[in-house]
Amino acid sequence: MAMDYAITLPSRPGTHAPAEVIVVHATSEAGPGGRVYTDAEGRYRFVISGDSAELLDGPGPERACHPCLHAVPVR
Repeated sequence: MAMDYAITLPSRPGTHAPAEVIVVHATSEAGPGGRVYTDAEGRYRFVISGDSAELLDGPGPERACHPCLHAVPVR
């Protein structure tokens, strides 16, 4: 059973902006190491393993983002 996950994206270093929390859901796409999860707008794509979310290469916002983030199941 696929579940949704909340992932906290830190702001760009030095901006002192608040972090952004996004919710991602499973897609039918398979990535390296598992199923691909994406946010509702399709800006971010992750592979989630356990409680780690690995950001996949591809189109995305123009801000720095750590390649591996914490994923929390939300349902």
